[in-house]
Amino acid sequence: GSGTKAAGGPRGAVLTRRGITLRVLLRDGLLEPGRGVLSIYYLGKKFVGDLGSDGTITWQETGQVFNSPSAWATHCKRLVNPAKKSGCGWASVRYKGQKLDQYKAAWLRKHQPNVPPPEEVGPGSAPPGTPGGTRGPRGAAGPRQRWQRGCASSRNPQTLVEVTSFAAINKFQPFNVAISSNVLLLLVLFLRGLSLVGWYHSHPFGPALPSLHDIDAQMDYQLKLQGSSKGFQPCLGLICGPFYPGNPGVESKIAPFWVMPPPEQRPNDYGIPMDVEVTYIQDGFLTNDVVQEMV
Repeated sequence: GSGTKAAGGPRGAVLTRRGITLRVLLRDGLLEPGRGVLSIYYLGKKFVGDLGSDGTITWQETGQVFNSPSAWATHCKRLVNPAKKSGCGWASVRYKGQKLDQYKAAWLRKHQPNVPPPEEVGPGSAPPGTPGGTRGPRGAAGPRQRWQRGCASSRNPQTLVEVTSFAAINKFQPFNVAISSNVLLLLVLFLRGLSLVGWYHSHPFGPALPSLHDIDAQMDYQLKLQGSSKGFQPCLGLICGPFYPGNPGVESKIAPFWVMPPPEQRPNDYGIPMDVEVTYIQDGFLTNDVVQEMV
């Protein structure tokens, strides 16, 4: 037989799903290059990308260029959830609102109609030969607070949430934090020659615990700061409770926190505020900024 000509290969060649690239879909007219035509929605965050005529993706937020949907999706998802291993790019990236894997399937139907589609294994389904598809928990999860947004309209965003230790969920803190005494005195991170590494605010008459609003704000800051550099840059939130009568002694309570993203199967949950272990460094001098504030 004559076979089917596929993706520039010899007559009779059959492309696997993996062999179909954005460049193939562009060449055969299923996609068109354009600004802002690609998008990713992940755990409540949206990413927008431009599709180049050569099949590359330019992330509008930073101008970074990626050679495949998987590379872009993995990068963006790790900004929100550093533990994410892969991005499932073709199922995660949308072209004008429709998932890219649907365009891939359309190409296959048109160019290779006689090739059977692969077996799809989804949540709750099982691969052939396995007794069941529902996967059990991977060990004890430890204490956990669940704050769903489904009823968030009736919940006060100022609701305070107890922080959780990393040990309680059987994890190690994924970064080290050191705070100098000058920063503790001033609690202002100036941008003059310095890199922004976090933000702070005060709870003057309440405990130094993050509210649901603070959790949302911290997730936004984590995404912005981590997206501004190629390496992992943790963003830290600091809450100061200077006049709260529940503080022991006369010292202000200063509580650093970080937010663990919600599980992928429950993207509408709030993140989990994590208690952050900090090393405090005693400065041998006062900076001019501190002196000026104290005058």
